[in-house]
Amino acid sequence: MSEHELQDSPPRPAGEKLQKVLARIGVGSRRDVEAWIGEGRIKVNGKAATLGLRVDLHDSISVDGRVIKREEAAETVRRVILYNKPDGEICTRDDPEGRPTVFDRLPRPKEGRWINVGRLDINTTGLLMFTTDGELANRLMHPSSEMDREYAVRVRGEVDEDMIARLKAGVVLEDGPARFTDIQEAPGGEGFNHWYHCVVMEGRNREVRRLWESQGLVVSRLKRVRFGPVFLNSDLPMGRWREMDQREVDILAAEVGLTPVKMPVMKAKTKDKLERMQRKSSAPLGRGERVRNLRPAKDATSERPARQPREESPARKGRSTVAERPSDMKKPLRSAPKRPGSSRSKPPQPR
Repeated sequence: MSEHELQDSPPRPAGEKLQKVLARIGVGSRRDVEAWIGEGRIKVNGKAATLGLRVDLHDSISVDGRVIKREEAAETVRRVILYNKPDGEICTRDDPEGRPTVFDRLPRPKEGRWINVGRLDINTTGLLMFTTDGELANRLMHPSSEMDREYAVRVRGEVDEDMIARLKAGVVLEDGPARFTDIQEAPGGEGFNHWYHCVVMEGRNREVRRLWESQGLVVSRLKRVRFGPVFLNSDLPMGRWREMDQREVDILAAEVGLTPVKMPVMKAKTKDKLERMQRKSSAPLGRGERVRNLRPAKDATSERPARQPREESPARKGRSTVAERPSDMKKPLRSAPKRPGSSRSKPPQPR
């Protein structure tokens, strides 16, 4: 390129986008950071940040008045934990009403902080994932990754084949078209109450409930049992968490095109403490630990709550909850429970 052409070409932007930097160091997901920028909660060098702003190591970044310490390491700290959410907990860090949150029982990471991969509403139970890697969280939640979410749902009302066909073909909700990519009836239920397993490809607010309600039905129980290749197995009691090991984290990262990152080396004392916490978290909640359950919504059912459907457990104890699969496949290999519609696996049965 000639000197004249170099002079005429626009200068390349310096630094990285603010939301990418903060996501990488675990402040929040890109979606979180973009929302905070819009709310004026983030400042760069004392001035309110704007979307698309680029920063480098010389810039001072603060969130809610707290300066973010940035030591740009060569590798991102990538830890992932699974949590079996009870009802009555909300997916925010702090609640002005004093309600319990999904973060209350989680261990505190030494580096970064836990970022929730998607959300569940207060009355929905089941699988939640948390990671210290904001880029991993962002990719798992982004529609381009095509991470399907599988739910066990109990509905009240008559369900016929035409209704199932409409829900799979797509219906128009208030925020646009939506559909289930798969629906499978599960054993259990009586009278007008029936259990189904259904799959959606998005994480829109209350999407599963709203889809069933569009057909005049009432959702009385809803539990997420799978997120992409990650399954909720019966060896994780409700209200407890489990940290993924290196192999599981690497499989999950590979699903969204990220290279493996070695987990940080822990001191013996820290490792022992984490193992004790993990053993405690593998036991069911004690009587004094029970989280309070909220009353069913007025538009739900006033009947006596049924027990939650049981997830299928692995054939052998200790089997991974992450299904490994070739990079050119989108559907999980079945080293864990199968999704609805498979001829080789039955859906979990209600207890």
